[in-house]
Amino acid sequence: MGGAGILLLLLLAGAGAVVAWRPPKGKCPLRCSCSKDSALCEGSPDLPVSFSPTLLSLSLVRTGVTQLKAGSFLRIPSLHLLLFTSNSFSVIEDDAFAGLSHLQYLSLANNHLEALPRFLFRGLETLTHVDLRGNPFQCDCRILWLLQWMPTMNASVGTGACAGPAALSHMQLRHLDPKTFKCRAIELSWFQTVGESALSVELFSYQGEPHIVLAQPFAGRCLILSWDYSLQRFRPEEELPAPSVVSCKPLVLGPSLFVLAARLWGGSQLWARPSPGLRLAPTQTLAPRRLLRPNDAELLWLEGQPCFVVADASKAGSTTLLCRDGPGFYPHQSLHAWHRDTDAEALELDGRPHLLLASASQRPVLFHWTGGRFERRTDIPEAEDVYATRHFQAGGDVFLCLTRYIGDSMVMRWDGSMFRLLQQLPSRGAHVFQPLLIARDQLAILGSDFAFSQVLRLEPDKGLLEPLQELGPPALVAPRAFAHVTMAGRRFLFAACFKGPTQIYQHHEIDLSA
Repeated sequence: MGGAGILLLLLLAGAGAVVAWRPPKGKCPLRCSCSKDSALCEGSPDLPVSFSPTLLSLSLVRTGVTQLKAGSFLRIPSLHLLLFTSNSFSVIEDDAFAGLSHLQYLSLANNHLEALPRFLFRGLETLTHVDLRGNPFQCDCRILWLLQWMPTMNASVGTGACAGPAALSHMQLRHLDPKTFKCRAIELSWFQTVGESALSVELFSYQGEPHIVLAQPFAGRCLILSWDYSLQRFRPEEELPAPSVVSCKPLVLGPSLFVLAARLWGGSQLWARPSPGLRLAPTQTLAPRRLLRPNDAELLWLEGQPCFVVADASKAGSTTLLCRDGPGFYPHQSLHAWHRDTDAEALELDGRPHLLLASASQRPVLFHWTGGRFERRTDIPEAEDVYATRHFQAGGDVFLCLTRYIGDSMVMRWDGSMFRLLQQLPSRGAHVFQPLLIARDQLAILGSDFAFSQVLRLEPDKGLLEPLQELGPPALVAPRAFAHVTMAGRRFLFAACFKGPTQIYQHHEIDLSA
């Protein structure tokens, strides 16, 4: 300011005059007509910017704007009404209308918008009317947030109709049900490889920390893994010598840890760790005259006591129930002799313990616990040549996954008296069809020795398992068992492989509406 200007201010101040600050006057851009508090622009090649900062109403029609960027209207924060209609742009960035804290009416009608960014209306709490009609919206996961947002707003929203996909074409957005959109995907990505091949993998928690134990027959050991917090990897913690081992089954009782090592040759053994700080040590040879060729071991609780059931695959052997008695586990009952059992599955039906045995010689047989023993209840129809069974619960129902090496593996559902066929899935060299509940997803993995293994997810609205992802060579070769563990806020899937090292995958959730 020059000396004359300063002198004038001093004279006015001395005379007691009050000088109010006035905002600079805006310039009406080309192709716009402006009044004191409103402007209408038509056919502008780009977004005009030289308006008065006190402008209240702005209409932009048939402009050459190709994209609305974040903060496009920060220079005119007083806007109450903004009409951006009949333009050619198709892209809007998040926060394109940031700073318009007084905006009440917003129109984006008749543009080329197929979707809107999730945070487009962030900070616009004063909106009373939004017009989105006339846009070719693609009513897929990108629109989900808008459907969820509309009922939460006090504003009246004119939404128009869907341009696609074909199944929703011409349907009004306001008639769409957000619950019908499947916008959450999951993916299993490789994370780590663990040494030797394995036949089983089991999860257990000891002293508040998750652990994993692998049965590694060719290495002749049960290998216990834990999480290395510094390296953010799984590392070996302890190994138990166990030649020709087929299953390592853990049991935690207070401070004590037990591991049953079911072995094809040399007798099955029980290892024990009485308290933390000690190493596991062999304490008992289990039923050497009954367990001649174990193929699977399962843990179950009967009348408050822990028991193991070991499926025996030899002609002369017998599947055996071993229950705790004093310091060890001793035979309580011989089951299903002479049938060469390949798998045992413990489950609860109708509030009672049940046991399902699969064998090489007949259909799976279901036993129920009564009078301190397992008694045969029924077999499973339409289920020949079943190698293994695994169960899961969903929606109050009990389902069964039955593994068949060649042919169709099956999904069955309990109807109160027997398991009924629900779904068939082609199998190619399958030894495992294992359900897993990971986060909110009920998955099942159908392994294959000759092709890719299939990851499937239960779709509640259909009640069926649907394909989700394939896992296969060169990493995953001849899978035999799966288990998952949550560690440090991350979810992992272990895959024990017979013809290759154990693979660890990380489970990721993907929001398709983002």
